Amino acid sequence: MEMIERLRDKIVVSVQAMPNEPLYAENCMLAMMKSVVNGGAGALRVAGVRDVKNAKKHFSVPVIGLTKPEVIPKNWKEIVYITPTISEVVSLIEAGADIVAFDGTMRKREGNCKLEDVIKYVNIHKRISMADVSTLEEGINAAKCGAKILSTTLSGYTLESASAPMNEPDFGLLSALVKETDRPVVLEGRIWEPWQVEKAFELGALCVVIGSAITRPQLITKRFVFRNS
Repeated sequence: MEMIERLRDKIVVSVQAMPNEPLYAENCMLAMMKSVVNGGAGALRVAGVRDVKNAKKHFSVPVIGLTKPEVIPKNWKEIVYITPTISEVVSLIEAGADIVAFDGTMRKREGNCKLEDVIKYVNIHKRISMADVSTLEEGINAAKCGAKILSTTLSGYTLESASAPMNEPDFGLLSALVKETDRPVVLEGRIWEPWQVEKAFELGALCVVIGSAITRPQLITKRFVFRNS
């Protein structure tokens, strides 16, 4: 598909902040988007209707949209909270998201919603479905359900992926998904160094999503402070 090909070999930047963070303000998020696109980002991954609309209005790069709750629950490793139901999918499609990202694990979703329902709805409305998974089994299942793209986003952030490396990207999962499925695979999570991006492409990644290392100044600062404290 044309939209998937537009992501090939690109750096996608995740521009997100939680409501209790200073950068969450609309003008701050928009300024961050402008900055990363000016720096060469080939696509944007943003959360919420507001930021999806702004990304589509101001930029010509592909926009990956998702939703998250305003406050992440304490049991976040146990539950589905990234675009959990059809209702959130509808809001993202209406906002103009080119690609809809959602929790692609096999865990129970809210109400009677099933993963295959989410994927079917996205596909029927001619958007690209991106399944964020944490294990190979989940990736294989999401592909069988019809997901067009798989992403390693949730590796290390679910109970099912507790053994994943937490100090580097999950190259093992990336490699396994590339080999065991016929879907394009995105590397996302714990990417801090340029060589990690190069390795991802060598392993067959469609594209690489970088978030904290570029757009979360409080986390970038902590890396330096903790090393000198």
